[in-house]
Amino acid sequence: MKQLIETIVKPIVDFPEDVQVDVMEDDHRVIYQLSVNKTDMGKVIGKQGRVAKAIRTVVYAAGSSQQKKIFLEIGE
Repeated sequence: MKQLIETIVKPIVDFPEDVQVDVMEDDHRVIYQLSVNKTDMGKVIGKQGRVAKAIRTVVYAAGSSQQKKIFLEIGE
């Protein structure tokens, strides 16, 4: 899943080397924390959050086979 997120985000941003995905997991959920360069935040979020929503949709669909709830947080 971590590779999927990086594969989606890196072509969008100007600084792909700054893309980092951290994973936090407990019994009932998995949280992926996406960090990008501060100047790339607008590109990852998109107008009215459309790009972020599309990324989340793909990640949630890919993780639907798992028994845990999946969350994607986007930050700097």
